[in-house]
Formats: sequence, structure tokens, C-alpha cells
Amino acid sequence: MDFKFSAEEEAFRDEVKGWLKTEIPQRWRELPTGLWQETEESWKISRQFQKKLGSKGWLAPAYPVELGGAGLGHIKRLILAEELVYHDAPISIEAEITVNWVGMALQHFGSEEQQKDYIPRIAKGDIIFCLGYSEPNAGSDLASLQTRATEQGDNYMINGQKIWCSYAHYADYCWLGAVTDPEAPKHRNMSMFVIDMKSPGITIRPLINVIGCHSFNEVFFDDVRVPKNGLVGQKNNGWFQLAMALDFERSGVGTAATNKLILDQMVKYARTNKRNGRLISEDPIMRSLMAEMAIEIEVARMLCYRIAWIYSKGGHSNYESSQAMVFGSELLRRISDAGMRVMGQYGQLAFGSSRAIGTAEMYRAYLASLSIGVGGGTNEIQRNIIAMRGLGLPRK
Repeated sequence: MDFKFSAEEEAFRDEVKGWLKTEIPQRWRELPTGLWQETEESWKISRQFQKKLGSKGWLAPAYPVELGGAGLGHIKRLILAEELVYHDAPISIEAEITVNWVGMALQHFGSEEQQKDYIPRIAKGDIIFCLGYSEPNAGSDLASLQTRATEQGDNYMINGQKIWCSYAHYADYCWLGAVTDPEAPKHRNMSMFVIDMKSPGITIRPLINVIGCHSFNEVFFDDVRVPKNGLVGQKNNGWFQLAMALDFERSGVGTAATNKLILDQMVKYARTNKRNGRLISEDPIMRSLMAEMAIEIEVARMLCYRIAWIYSKGGHSNYESSQAMVFGSELLRRISDAGMRVMGQYGQLAFGSSRAIGTAEMYRAYLASLSIGVGGGTNEIQRNIIAMRGLGLPRK
């Protein structure tokens, strides 16, 4: 099998690299940015940058042209994602949520009216979504959710609570799962909705994450009125829609590039700093550790490439997405831990410390990695999916 990209695809990669050299603001380089680490200032920069991408069709490169995308296909989408991540472009997880999770789901399940309304605005970067999945008593077992959507005339009334809603305090809309038939069995009792976050009855409370940033929220819905055209797809078929959206979430085609960026920062530090009188890069234990991480990154890359290939052929990744998520999330933990070992006590210094390394990337990556492998379904859940759907093993 030939794993090379075509000449056209390589030319596209060069085009992206050249564009990024001139378009990433210098101020972005000076800020502590990364997973779950947005500030008011970095949020504004990333939103402006995403709109620039949207104007080129690059925010949603695989979307059809008629829906605001560039129609580039999923291989070029992979290339673009790799370069954006590796060059630390101002792209937050919020863009991934809106474009590649919710937007892709709406293309599959949304009505013609919903697609014409939301998808072009998503592709341009004009609107953003948060997720209304987890609840205090329904995390990985999302089939146990209790938020209710009750029909009332031409509307649904939403009541309940959601938690860990990323960027709900910035979001324009919520992609929400709610029970629409409490008498039906699990997996057949829920529906998906698009809800305007400015609707009366919505209360947002911040949850400060381990890095000290406001990325997560708990959201309360008290008699929130949603027009019936806010229902996505068929009533009580929400579990299938949510499950497919989770496959999009877990696929993460830029995962390998994230880890490669961290490794390269680690290698650069090891080549230019000494410990006990010699360069860290000359320590055989540290060299072996970094080499092992480089090998694992290539494994992660192949898993990502497989997913992009499946989508490029008109397929849908299921257990393949779970494979990529398990390996990629656990690799991020291992590589962040390795980075802390290479950098030693300097790696423990937070941004703002006079002796912190750069913007304390390794310190922040280490803390951010703690939640990876939980969001989107725990890795235990992912292993069950791989066992049952990938290997055909029995449930018990």
C-alpha cells in the first residue's frame, strides 16, 4: 500500500503552510492557549481567525460548496487539520464541536430547512454550538439522561440540567438530547434538538477547570420553549443521531499532529538544555523515552489516516473512531508525562512564572490531558465498542 499523498495534496499542504505563516497573529504566540484554555482575549483572536478560514471555505473544507464549504474532501480536510494543529493556529475545540460534530450530524439528520439555515453559517464561522449531552447522573451512560422535552402545542418545553457543556457561555445554539417518551425503553425514548441559547429559561453557571480556566459549564433548562422545527430528524430516534455524532467527535483526525507538536517542543528542549552537566538529549533514558513517543505518534497517525480514508470513500467510521480515541488520548497522557520528565522541575512552572519555559506549554498540556479519555465517552466505553463492533465479541 502506498501511504504517500498525491502531488495535488502535497501542493495543498504547501499552500496551507504558506497561508499560516502570514495569518497567525503574533499575539496568539504570546498567549497561554491550548485545549480548554481560552481566555477572553484568545477567544476573540480565535473567532476572528476562524472567520478568515470560513471565508476561504477552510473552516469546513469537506462540506459541499453549496453549503458553504470548499468541497475538498476528507483527505485534504486531514491535511488542513494537521497543519492547523501543528502550527498552533488559533483554532479552539469549539470549532471542532461546531463544524465536525454538530455540523456533520445536521448534514445527515437535519431537515432541508435546518441545513439551509445552520450549515452555511457554521461553515462561515458565524455561529457556534455547545453540546447538551452529559448530566449529573448520566455521563458515559447517556441513555440514562433525564432532561425532558414535552410537547405543548406547536412547541416543546425543555426541563432539566446538563453539565460539562464546553463553551456554553459563548455558544449561539445547543445541540441537545432530551427524553421525549419517558414510557419507552432506553435508546428509544430520546430526541435531538437545536436550541437557541438566548431562549428564556436557560441559566449558565461556570465550572472552572484544572488549569484555572472557564471552559466548562453547567446549564439549566427551566420551561425553555423550543419550536417544533427545532426537533432534528425523527422523534425518539435521537440515540442513533447522538451515537453518530459521537463517532464524529471521537475520530479526531488532527490528534497525531497535536502529539507531534508536543514531542518536537520536548526534543528542542532536550537538545539545548543540560542536566548534571550534559545535554538532556545525550541521556540514554531520555533518548529512549522520546523515541518511543515518536513511534507511537506514527501509530496514531495511521489510525487517523484510516478514518479520513473511510470518510473519503463515503463510509462512516465507528469502532475505528473509538480505536483512534483510545490510542490518541492515552498517548497524549503518556507524551505529556514524558515531557514533564524531560523538562524536570521547570516543566512544573505555570505561565507567568519568571522561569517558566515559554508559555508553559508542557505544564498546561499535562493538566489538560487528565480529562482526555473521559469526554466523548470514557476509554472503558470505547474498548467495549471496539470489542463488540470491531471484534464481534459478545456483550458478556
